[in-house]
Amino acid sequence: MGFHQFGQACLELLTLDDLPTLLIPGVNSKKHQMCFDWGPGEMLVCETSFNKKEKSEMVPSCPFIYIIRKDVDVYSQVLRKLFNESHGIFVGLQRIEEELTGKSRKSQLVRVSKNYRSVIRACMEEMHQVAIAAKDPASGRQFSSQVSILSAMELIWNLCEILFIEVAPAGPLLLHLLDWVRLHVCEVDSLSADVLGSENPSKHESFWNLPGNTQTLTELELKWQHWHEECERYLQDCTFASNPHLESLCKIMLGDEAALLEQKELLSNWYHFLVTRLLYSNPTVKPIDLQYYAQSSLDLFLGGESSPEPLDNILMAAFEFDIHQVIKECSIALSNWWFVAHLTDLLDHCKLLQSHNLYFGSNMREFLLLEYASGLFAHPSLWQLGVDYFDYCPELGRVSLELHIERIPLNTEQKALKVLRICEQRQMTEQVRSICKILAMKAVRNNRLGSALSWSIRAKDAAFATLVSDRFLRDYCERGCFSDLDLIDNLGPAMMLSDRLTFLGKYREFHRVYGEKRFADAASLLLSLMTSQIAPRSFWMTLLTDALPLLEQKQVIFSAEQTYELMQCLEDLTSGKPVHGGSDTQQCQDDDIETTKVEMLRLALARNLARAIVREGSLEGS
Repeated sequence: MGFHQFGQACLELLTLDDLPTLLIPGVNSKKHQMCFDWGPGEMLVCETSFNKKEKSEMVPSCPFIYIIRKDVDVYSQVLRKLFNESHGIFVGLQRIEEELTGKSRKSQLVRVSKNYRSVIRACMEEMHQVAIAAKDPASGRQFSSQVSILSAMELIWNLCEILFIEVAPAGPLLLHLLDWVRLHVCEVDSLSADVLGSENPSKHESFWNLPGNTQTLTELELKWQHWHEECERYLQDCTFASNPHLESLCKIMLGDEAALLEQKELLSNWYHFLVTRLLYSNPTVKPIDLQYYAQSSLDLFLGGESSPEPLDNILMAAFEFDIHQVIKECSIALSNWWFVAHLTDLLDHCKLLQSHNLYFGSNMREFLLLEYASGLFAHPSLWQLGVDYFDYCPELGRVSLELHIERIPLNTEQKALKVLRICEQRQMTEQVRSICKILAMKAVRNNRLGSALSWSIRAKDAAFATLVSDRFLRDYCERGCFSDLDLIDNLGPAMMLSDRLTFLGKYREFHRVYGEKRFADAASLLLSLMTSQIAPRSFWMTLLTDALPLLEQKQVIFSAEQTYELMQCLEDLTSGKPVHGGSDTQQCQDDDIETTKVEMLRLALARNLARAIVREGSLEGS
């Protein structure tokens, strides 16, 4: 991939933080004032009615609200595969941390790194197919830019894997770098296949253009010394003076920089030139010397004709073994936090970032993971992945999760249950209460009282449970029956959350006992509801009216003492009634009905009292 292509792709996909000026179509910020408001992952921008120069004009010329997103990559269908599959690798790495010991640690970390790279490559191939199938040129260019960026990401990750994770020593280092170039410079593998597959490889037109190597390390070290000595002798003896091509080949095998640069068109980029140069001049290069070869190769290859691009700076920082600079440059150049967050986490497991803490309390690994997870929370479904990233940030992860989870729109009950389960698993009590209360309020607005009561109980919200209980009682008064009987019948200890909820549960129990014709138990329960003061005063008349059928039973249900208590409740209720004006006809009718009820109750109570006294006197006499 060319440097210009990668640089251009990065410019097209820069985040909001990197843009000095963001132009909004149809908005003249020089003429009109702008207003904006930040959200968790986006910003709302609109033009105000205030004119900077002409005060008379008060109508905005651009009456639109624009949504500017920072983490646009989370909305890419192809990149969702990258986010989803890498999440599993990340979580797996955190869980096996305790098992990463001894000699197996390095091999396991290398395996994890290769897994990350395989996900990048798979997404790159899928994005390439999407770019080919794009129906319009603009979309095709956008997808091609993403392919370039994914290719650069894998290139950088692969180099970091060789230098920082595998930590290849002198000798094997060059073999790894050769594999690195072969993997990322596609022409090498295709040319090798063509040359080696021909009848006479040495006669193939591309034979001399291929700087390939299939030697083992031992063969390479033995043969290289022989090549070098023999080539030097032939060159000094002018053996090939009559054949410029053979002389040029001899110089290349000696690692002559000028001779290599003459074949510049065969080399895709400066790091291709670097590895080729090392192959012929210093195949057992030490890691510590890589930076000098890399810098000189970059300078020689560019030749002062152009400046290094973002990818060049990142690779150079890697060759200099400056991990923090690699992370910094990638953070600036790439369009999202995925790459730096996962690479930094892996390097942290390699114990390479332990001493680098940030001034505001979190280390670099945690800071980048928090940023990446925050971006995931801007997406309607990927937020679920973000939860695990917050979980593995020991310092600020929990408080960040609490702040972000409160902002998740609870569009459906299914989504709300997911959020609630996450909060309950992490003992996030306040968030659980908040979510349950929101759901309870939605249920009340939709007149789903059973659901509202269930959520208010789950939230342990006594005030809201009281409100819902009042709605149940009001509905009962209007319709004469309860809804959601299963819920009310099985409240259990939850009814103790509030006095009104206790009354609702006990009042429903009264109806159930009465329905079972256990009249004595029903009478005792009804009286206790009246005398315990948990019944709302507005419901007393209903309770007294419920007593009428019990007072009219053939056998005496209420004892004399119980009857006196009911009479006292009736007197307390009637003596405390407000005096209404006589102008309202409806109110007069209601008062008449109420007066009739009171007279009926007094008559029934008096009859029952007489029967109870006679009965109790007869029992004493016997």
